[in-house]
Amino acid sequence: MRFNKNISSVRDYEDVVATVEGYVEGLRVGSIEKLKSAFYKNAVMYGFSPGGLLGGPIDNLYTFVERYGPAKDVSAHIDVLDITTTTAVVKVTMENDAQGGDFTDFHSLMKLDGRWKVIAKLYHMYDK
Repeated sequence: MRFNKNISSVRDYEDVVATVEGYVEGLRVGSIEKLKSAFYKNAVMYGFSPGGLLGGPIDNLYTFVERYGPAKDVSAHIDVLDITTTTAVVKVTMENDAQGGDFTDFHSLMKLDGRWKVIAKLYHMYDK
């Protein structure tokens, strides 16, 4: 048995980051289609906003973008926390969404049919 085998390629890291960058860009330009390209069709999102726990299907994110539009001033920092050949966990530190909110997101991704997709988004929204 080999114990020194690299199971995650640089390409996988690049593809994971590109997927999450697509999410951020979708928010920036207010594109539901761009967001849908980053998320698995049955993805979920749960998190805390000042009003309490919110959650459910990823369609809630699309509804938010339809309601509030582009987040033209959004900025984000993306950290790949861990990656395997088929799974990844990414932390996104984000400021200035479409409502001016700041967030920390944790995205769980899976490699499905050769493409990375976010299957779950956990978030915390900070008070301003």
